[in-house]
Amino acid sequence: MTFQEIIDQDKPVLVDFFATWCGPCQTQAPILDEVKQRVGETASIIKIDVDKNPSVASLYQVRGVPTLIIFKNGEVRWRKSGVFPAEELERLIKENV
Repeated sequence: MTFQEIIDQDKPVLVDFFATWCGPCQTQAPILDEVKQRVGETASIIKIDVDKNPSVASLYQVRGVPTLIIFKNGEVRWRKSGVFPAEELERLIKENV
């Protein structure tokens, strides 16, 4: 499945643009695992390594990591950079179901 096919889904897709060398990204990773357990199959959560996928990062003008973007039906519904708590991400995903 391509990135475009993933974000074109009818359910929210939270994309974590990260880098392996990024400290805040390492902080965000277990939070995303927790969010995945909370939302189950109502949403997808995927990680995109900006160093391995520079074209996707460039397409969405990702300048800093971590950058989190929620897509639904291919549209950007929410976007922010930085580390976010599980509760806030869960709320944002549920708003976009």
